[in-house]
Amino acid sequence: MAERSRPRIPDPGRRIPLLRVAAALVLATTLGGCLGTRDRDPTASVPVDYRLRHPITIQEGDQTLELFIGSNRGSLTPTQRAQVVSFAQTWKREATGGIVIELPAGTPNERAAADALPEVQSILQAGGLPPNGIHVQPYHPDSPRKIATMRIRYPRMTAEAGPCGLWPDDIGPSYANPDYMTNRPYFNLGCATQRNLAAMVDDPQDLVQPRGETPAMTSRRTVVLDKYRKGEATGGIYPKEDKGKISDVGK
Repeated sequence: MAERSRPRIPDPGRRIPLLRVAAALVLATTLGGCLGTRDRDPTASVPVDYRLRHPITIQEGDQTLELFIGSNRGSLTPTQRAQVVSFAQTWKREATGGIVIELPAGTPNERAAADALPEVQSILQAGGLPPNGIHVQPYHPDSPRKIATMRIRYPRMTAEAGPCGLWPDDIGPSYANPDYMTNRPYFNLGCATQRNLAAMVDDPQDLVQPRGETPAMTSRRTVVLDKYRKGEATGGIYPKEDKGKISDVGK
């Protein structure tokens, strides 16, 4: 009579490697799911801070003045002379290069613009621009039959931000869009503020570093310190400060 086979007892030493392999597989699957979710999230690469999402960049641009020269005139009007004088003053303050004068070519006022060129050059030189800092070149407008302008331009540092008005995703509530549930700022938020700040700043370099302090007003400082030493009030005196009052409440 054959002997009945005994049930095989698993070896505890072989169970431990199998448990380790199973734990490693579970951990890899979990991490893979996290990484896959992060890769599928298009807002993960969008900065939360609007200053990083819509940075203000400083670059070199052109400051342009356009003068309409009539075909039968050949000189500047008083208003145009004042504009050229103001243009020369701003050139000394903010320009990063010389001035380029573009004369229209092939237009009805081509001869008149060429006749007004010496007047423009003399005004610019009187404003402090060196003669070798003026470059004259012709240009052909898109519509040669119309009166074209004389263009005067110089390079300067400009601050820009944007473009604004970009809506890559729907910002409304939607269960189909999981990005709405992340409670992150929408892409266009803060763009208009950055763009307006870049347009209003007087000197774009102020966004990078502050200006040097100007000397204090010595005459006013001497008056204030003299009153302080005498024990007098250092503030301003308004002899008619009660003239516009409408009530004695608070006395």
